[in-house]
Amino acid sequence: MTAIDDEPTTPDLDAAEGFLRMFHIAHPETGPVGPRLTQVRDEIAETGTYRHTTQELSYGARVALRDSGWCTSGVPWRRLKVRDLRGFRNAAAVAGECVEHLRLATNGGGIRPLVTVFAPDAPDAPGPVIWNEQLVRYACHADGTGDRRYRGFTDTVRGMGWHAPGTPTPFDLLPLVVETAHEGPKLFTIPPDVVHEVCLEHPDLPWFASLGLRWHAVPLITGMRLSIGGVDYPAAPFNTWFVGSEIGTRSLADENACGAARPVAEALGLDTSAERSLWRDRAVVELNRAVLHSFDLAQVTITDHHAESLHRLSWLRSRQRPTGNRPAFRLDPTAARRARAGGPARFSGGPLETTRPHSPGRLAELLRRHAEG
Repeated sequence: MTAIDDEPTTPDLDAAEGFLRMFHIAHPETGPVGPRLTQVRDEIAETGTYRHTTQELSYGARVALRDSGWCTSGVPWRRLKVRDLRGFRNAAAVAGECVEHLRLATNGGGIRPLVTVFAPDAPDAPGPVIWNEQLVRYACHADGTGDRRYRGFTDTVRGMGWHAPGTPTPFDLLPLVVETAHEGPKLFTIPPDVVHEVCLEHPDLPWFASLGLRWHAVPLITGMRLSIGGVDYPAAPFNTWFVGSEIGTRSLADENACGAARPVAEALGLDTSAERSLWRDRAVVELNRAVLHSFDLAQVTITDHHAESLHRLSWLRSRQRPTGNRPAFRLDPTAARRARAGGPARFSGGPLETTRPHSPGRLAELLRRHAEG
């Protein structure tokens, strides 16, 4: 991924022109590019930025996802649904629509790839940012229970007023943190009933289910920004579906994440006293088998790493080399630190405000009002 600054900038005319020419080549029915270029140059000269048409936005988001490497095999990128919510700048509205995105994407297990685009950065009005790396992530508690990748994030949101509901477990949902220039960082509790989780069992090991392992169904990535023709959209959540090894190997097995490889190995009766016994490798294989088996049993879309490897090789052979003119999803270092450590804030240089997280009912009310409007 290309690192970029975390501050709004004026769109580069070359980037805007390069994208618009690319768009008009792909959509000849829109007519010659010249009048549109003149319009965009005038708009940038007057306001410091320009607004994509709905068709330009959809095309740019689809190409960005296709070329990013995040587009898993089988995703029909040309028909990918793009939700144009560029009018949303307030934290509560952004949070509510992230939850709605998750609901739509889950689709009863038949995962539906989506992109939701919120307000862009403009010279006088920077867009909102989402701190979380993915919408659904699990907390890490003081005793190390949970996902250790998010120990710092958990500590930060706890200091902002979040508390795990009831007795801490390894799979407590972290709150969503949305930050805006006019509101600062705000916490939102994700409604548990919108998070579809798959309880893991093994095709050959009856005892495996007693480990109590589970994982959420949709990898809704929220920490990357979408760049199209020189315009940056700092909050543009997108999802495809999981590759099994992302769950089994990277999230569950890894000692720096959930650390489930050792309990599985011990239950298998393996010698865990030395790495040379390869106990970890054998445990990871069984974890990955359990993930694929359980998702298939629950009829939740997933792919395996062998199929995905073939897809990635094909993608590497055919993909366009990234340039400043091509749409892209990008992750900057500051956003990466926010996703793991819970800071630094984008707009506030001072201590984070302690706040009471918005309840799941508040998000449900926002969604109800939006649907009625």
